[in-house]
Amino acid sequence: MIVNTNVASLNAQRNLSGTNNAMQSSLEKLSSGYRINKASDDAAGLAISEKMRGQISGLNQAVSNSESAISLIQTGEGALSETHSILQRMRELAVQSASDTNTTDDRAKIQAEVDQLAKEVTRISNTTEFNTQNLLAGGLDDTFHIGANAGQNIALSINAMDASSLGVAGKINTQGTTTAVGGVSTVTSVGSGLTAQTYKLATTATAATTAAAATTAAGTTGATDTKGTIAGAYTGVDDAQLQIRIDSVAAGVPTAVSVSFDGGNTFGSSTAYSAGMDIGNGLDWTAGGGTYAEDNVISTTFTADSYSIQLQTSGGVDVGDAVTVNRAQTSAIIGDSSTGATMTVGFTAAGISTAVAGDFQVVSSTTSSKAVTSNGIVTTEANTVSGIDVSSQGTANAAITTIDNAINTVSEERSKLGAYQNRLEHTISNLQTSSENMTAAESGIRDVDMAAEMSEFTKSQILSQAGVSMLAQANQVPQAVLKLLS
Repeated sequence: MIVNTNVASLNAQRNLSGTNNAMQSSLEKLSSGYRINKASDDAAGLAISEKMRGQISGLNQAVSNSESAISLIQTGEGALSETHSILQRMRELAVQSASDTNTTDDRAKIQAEVDQLAKEVTRISNTTEFNTQNLLAGGLDDTFHIGANAGQNIALSINAMDASSLGVAGKINTQGTTTAVGGVSTVTSVGSGLTAQTYKLATTATAATTAAAATTAAGTTGATDTKGTIAGAYTGVDDAQLQIRIDSVAAGVPTAVSVSFDGGNTFGSSTAYSAGMDIGNGLDWTAGGGTYAEDNVISTTFTADSYSIQLQTSGGVDVGDAVTVNRAQTSAIIGDSSTGATMTVGFTAAGISTAVAGDFQVVSSTTSSKAVTSNGIVTTEANTVSGIDVSSQGTANAAITTIDNAINTVSEERSKLGAYQNRLEHTISNLQTSSENMTAAESGIRDVDMAAEMSEFTKSQILSQAGVSMLAQANQVPQAVLKLLS
């Protein structure tokens, strides 16, 4: 018998320690409800369940996103429902006005109501919003994320639904009237930045460059030699890069040349050389002294006739910067584009022929245009000053067809929105089912089986009590030595 080392006690302590650890683990699981409370409980299971948790939370958020998208669509579709009602009333009024039982005064009253209805269509377009995003102004191009992972989304765009876009707004006069101006035949696209007043053009002519100076080209020795003289005034309508190519020589003198006015991209046919030969666009060329070699190229640049056009108020105040045009142009935008104070002037077929100032009377600067950012924020509202013309039998009859087209346009947009809403409702149902199944799978990995764990806990409790008892018995064994000593 030994006293210093009680192996039985050590064995009992070891088993009791393991039992206590098992009981503590069971207590942790039973109190939390989770089988995995720390990575050491199940390292692989923890990694799998955390990935599943990410999917579950993503699916649940996608459900919320889809519900928000449906709310946005319902807002827009509800507004279009009212637009539909307004268009139906406008059609009714057009049919009424198309009958000659109405007097001129009657039709004036009908027109007044149509004007107000058109303004309301535009007001609805300008003000229908969801979370500050305008839905019906034409700038909405949204992407709805309807899945748990990247790229799982759908896109929705809604066309502009104001009266002008639907074609039921009256024509807004944005044209100017003008007296005769040298070469200017039309005035169009008067910008909203121009107030209704008289404007004028201040024009300055710049003549084409006269090619009287000698031109040069590299000689056969690499030196720069005088290669003749160009005479006459350039008559081309565009700025040009002249090139004269020496095609053949005899005794150092050109015998045939080709001419290009586009910097050598295209050459005319090779022509026999003669002194003062016509090379086109009002120009003559005479070879000068020096030695010519085949494929030498003689170059010079010409500037065509041009005119500087400055838009001014009737008081002579400049509007924007001057614009330079040449006789090849058929139109130009003049004015200040930064403020929208512009107009487009068209030229006659011959282009500007004289530099003469003239007057432009802007009748109206009202515009029906709108500006909308990519996420539907309206920066400039659409404007409608009147409805479609129903003031006579003929115009009212034509308005019926136009309004029918507008009704069809709104119907198509509402139908599209309804289809999207139905799609999103199915999406929500699918997401909820996926979330439910994924949650069940995650629960199978993460959650504890309370009954089974309670059995383990009870077993550990019993073993712990037994272990304590056996440890006490083991500690009593060395005392038997005392009997040998007595």
